[in-house]
Amino acid sequence: MPMDSLIHSLRDVTIRRISVSEMDNNVYLLTAKASGAQLLIDAADDAAAIKALLADAAADTEATPKLALIATTHQHWDHVRALPEVVKATGAKTAAGTDDAPALPVPVDVLLDHGDVGNFDGFDVTAVHLRGHTPGSVALVYQDPAGPAHIFSGDSLFPGGVGNTDKDPERFTQLLDDVSARLFDVYPDDTVVHPGHGKPTTLGAERPYLAEWRARGW
Repeated sequence: MPMDSLIHSLRDVTIRRISVSEMDNNVYLLTAKASGAQLLIDAADDAAAIKALLADAAADTEATPKLALIATTHQHWDHVRALPEVVKATGAKTAAGTDDAPALPVPVDVLLDHGDVGNFDGFDVTAVHLRGHTPGSVALVYQDPAGPAHIFSGDSLFPGGVGNTDKDPERFTQLLDDVSARLFDVYPDDTVVHPGHGKPTTLGAERPYLAEWRARGW
């Protein structure tokens, strides 16, 4: 695993990212510097690479790292392929949006609804329900006390638009409405967006195009 998996070293946590599979899925790992508590977001594919990511993150804390939770942003197969193996290897608990949880390939320990806050030893993460890509899609938000917020948006928000809604106007409107009201109306422009595939962006970079996205319908 290359050391460039470390993308942010913040005051209290580190954020690491790897891309796995032919779908270029992003897997994210947050590690508390003081306690070693960890949150893995989307065990998408390649359990061996994810285990190596966890091993690399041992360098981010003087404590003994402990994977406390594996959160899944949504039910789609490309985001959960390594989930059973990583759960088996680590014994970590799992979390997913309430409406997507039944479709996951493992039992879900923590059901996430809009506004739920996960308390880890050294950091908190807030769930934001974004309906449209799937019924139970969630973004996970870490508010850095010393800097911008970080949104792990799954497949609901990308550079250049919202996620796929299968050309369904109702689903598209629901997703754009939720992204607008629950992300763009809540968090400032410097907020970093970490999508489920591809490169990061910021809310400020995308905000000018919201009306354009709505007009084009995707």
